[in-house]
Amino acid sequence: MAKEKIVKKKKKSKKTVAVGRLYVYATFNNTIVTCTDENGNVLAWETAGKAGFKGSRKATPYAAQVAAGKVADTVKTNHGLEKVDVFIKGIGSGRESAVRAFQNSGIYVSSIKDITPTPHNGVRPKKPRRV
Repeated sequence: MAKEKIVKKKKKSKKTVAVGRLYVYATFNNTIVTCTDENGNVLAWETAGKAGFKGSRKATPYAAQVAAGKVADTVKTNHGLEKVDVFIKGIGSGRESAVRAFQNSGIYVSSIKDITPTPHNGVRPKKPRRV
């Protein structure tokens, strides 16, 4: 009878972060909310689909609000986040409601910046139709 080694795992220390960044990516079909520290290391993330919404209900502002609320609760309790800079990308309907849900959770939003990519000239237009 061989003795089994008992391996003790070290408990992962929770990183305390006072200032972070919130990225809201709102598409027509879903909303992705990601909270990072100042260096870009992800602390918590949530999507409308992960929050329990399926199909066309993922694209609603309420689904984005629920996803942002879950991220805010996770980050506040686990990492002690107090202040965020918000970066919004995309043109979906959950843009404003996600930021508002984060503000209502008690985390101070210091700035909001839109980083949606805009084409400077775009792609070449289609040839005119010949009838």
